[in-house]
Amino acid sequence: MSTYTIALTLLGLAILGVAWLPSLLEKYPLSYPILYIALGMGVYALPLDLPTPDPLQYPKLVTHLSELCVIVALTGTGLKIDRVFSWRRWLPPLLLVLVLMIITIGGLAWGGWLAGLSLASAVLLAASLAPTDPVLAGDVQVGDPGEGREDNVRFSLTGEAGLNDGLAFPFVYLALALLPASTSISARLQEWVWYDVLYRTVAGLVVGWLAGKLLALLIFHLPKRVSIKTGAYGFVALAVTLLSYGATELVHGYGFLAVFIAATTLRSYERKHEYHKQMHAFTDQMERLLIVVILILLGGAIMHGLLSPLTWTDAALGLGLIFVLRPLGGMFTLSFVPNITWSERAIISFFGIRGIGSIFYLAFALTKGDFDDPRRLWAILGFTMVVSIIVHGILATPIMNWLDRRHGRPIAEEVAEQSREEEKRAEEAARLNRPQPMEEA
Repeated sequence: MSTYTIALTLLGLAILGVAWLPSLLEKYPLSYPILYIALGMGVYALPLDLPTPDPLQYPKLVTHLSELCVIVALTGTGLKIDRVFSWRRWLPPLLLVLVLMIITIGGLAWGGWLAGLSLASAVLLAASLAPTDPVLAGDVQVGDPGEGREDNVRFSLTGEAGLNDGLAFPFVYLALALLPASTSISARLQEWVWYDVLYRTVAGLVVGWLAGKLLALLIFHLPKRVSIKTGAYGFVALAVTLLSYGATELVHGYGFLAVFIAATTLRSYERKHEYHKQMHAFTDQMERLLIVVILILLGGAIMHGLLSPLTWTDAALGLGLIFVLRPLGGMFTLSFVPNITWSERAIISFFGIRGIGSIFYLAFALTKGDFDDPRRLWAILGFTMVVSIIVHGILATPIMNWLDRRHGRPIAEEVAEQSREEEKRAEEAARLNRPQPMEEA
């Protein structure tokens, strides 16, 4: 059997599973990413002639595959946030990005340096692992556009995941600036401040906002004779993603940030229009397809020795981030937010899921600079990701169900069942209203 045929068959099975598993697992303390990592480990344990899933052997493929997955997820994340922007309403995610992420980067970089990493490698590791993931955090985020499941916890985690995947980028460039170079360190740091922090961030915000405004005009305000057909709105969602990202990268801004800003700007127009749901549904399907591929390859990489360089000290760094640094830093940061309960603060602080964005940042930086111990960096990142996916995946459903019951809200399973019942009623109504064929004479 050819490698290509085997890969197509496995991909087909995996896609079928990702279409079916979320509904099957919605009542159980288990998430489908765990199963796909296990699937990847199982597949690569078999004597099949599959490509070696080594991130150091295929750095550009890893970079661009994870990059595409993240920008698609960021579009979907922005499209499903119902809350209108204001500094007061968006205070929790803004603090999580501007305060907690810096605390996390500082603490993890210090820990990595004490563990024997060079300063540049320690900062890169911290910058890669600091942001929470918009891709793998679906179980603790808000629901579909207009669904109404936008409590403090879900909104804070969704907004944080959307913003920090762009705002972690300056610290990746800081790691690159700390590498040995012909110019002085002071000159490199000055350039980092005005260019990588200020200019790139502002460019991402401005281009993302302009892209969202322009696309909203094309979608909602053109005359009907030249408007986009309903069936093409999935392609519009993809256009939002690629245009906002590409345009921002062309002017050297932060494309991740621009994609999220463009999607949230677009969401602010015609909030009750069905097109938002159609666009979000398309991005959600694309995101799951890309997740399947990446998680299977991650499982395969583990089977091929991704975690071999890991030491007990390295494992302690990952565990410390998940169970100590993120929770304690989150509790401190959210203590400045009024009208949020202690239980909500604790849940937001705990669910700092690490995922595909971390893969991108590390792969991207390793293609741009010569960092020490790249295999060790991949081992720490892979270990932290797997622990986060397992722990947060198992605990997400029971903890969110407990929170919903505590606040008198329907749990996710009940919401899904209500949605299915509404779809059945709509289909039945459409069937009854459909013109009946005339009987033959």
